[in-house]
Amino acid sequence: MSKKRVVACCLGLMISWLPITTMAVTDKDHPLVGRYEGSELGFHTHSDFDEADLINGPFVGSASGEDKRGWLHVEGEMDLYYYKLPAGRSSLEALRNYEVSLKEKGFEVPFTCGATNGSCFAKRPGHSDQTSPGLLGLAIDDPQMPKYDGDYIRNYFKLNARYLFGVLKRAEGTVYVSIAFAEEGTGNFAFVRVVTTKEMDEDKIKFVGAGQMQDALADKGRINLYGIQFDFDKDVIKPESKPTLDEIAKLLRAEPELRLAIVGHTDKQGSAAYNVDLSKRRAENVVASLTGEYAIEKSRLSPHGAGASKPLASNDSEEGRAKNRRVELVKQ
Repeated sequence: MSKKRVVACCLGLMISWLPITTMAVTDKDHPLVGRYEGSELGFHTHSDFDEADLINGPFVGSASGEDKRGWLHVEGEMDLYYYKLPAGRSSLEALRNYEVSLKEKGFEVPFTCGATNGSCFAKRPGHSDQTSPGLLGLAIDDPQMPKYDGDYIRNYFKLNARYLFGVLKRAEGTVYVSIAFAEEGTGNFAFVRVVTTKEMDEDKIKFVGAGQMQDALADKGRINLYGIQFDFDKDVIKPESKPTLDEIAKLLRAEPELRLAIVGHTDKQGSAAYNVDLSKRRAENVVASLTGEYAIEKSRLSPHGAGASKPLASNDSEEGRAKNRRVELVKQ
């Protein structure tokens, strides 16, 4: 790859552009992201399917807080890369190079920020501006981010911190890139997370039988089922739902005193009122099937529609929406 430099002026600074190499130094680099030339790869982990909370705009607190502004929950194939940037290269220079490289590959880059100027953080009424670089380190330092060189990731964001969020929409799945840049006494670093959305391997989910339902109800008082299927925007139970209905009936016959709320859940497509109505109609048809085809007493079952009010995952991806569409049994 050419090492010819192009000088550009940005934010009042002269930045020397170095190419972002792709699969040039090691085959561990992500093929869509690559690495800043001269960087040292210190750590890499891969998961075929996992979840993460990514910063996609100015944020106030963590993704688990009450105010979730600036956070996006995603699921899919995940890679984490920790790079030490070459000596003499600032976090700003690395960020701008990644930004140019990603855009050349078709990515949108809707959010970049610098922690020292406060652009990473949303303002809260009645509070002073949040400008500490360490706050960005605290935000990304979740349990999915292993230590680097024996130290917690948050401790690398002491002097300066920057962030980039990129999105590539493809038919085979959306790719999200989250890069946090840190300047620390021992050097400058780039922490790269890439999430490629995809449908999980459904055959990895074991069949939920009556015994498992019984255990879950005894332990937690509820269980989510994905074996009761409906066509899109329909409330008629599909024939392939019979094995799960058989198991629910088996459970109810084994425990004559058991009473259940049958709760329908949808994804967020459509209006809130429509989704509540659709989910309730689906729950009602589950009750009708159990009472009509399996002779379960109607007084033992009550249908409810929750719509999209209780999601288990983000509705921004198909895999998240699929996780939210479910029938839940709740012990009464």
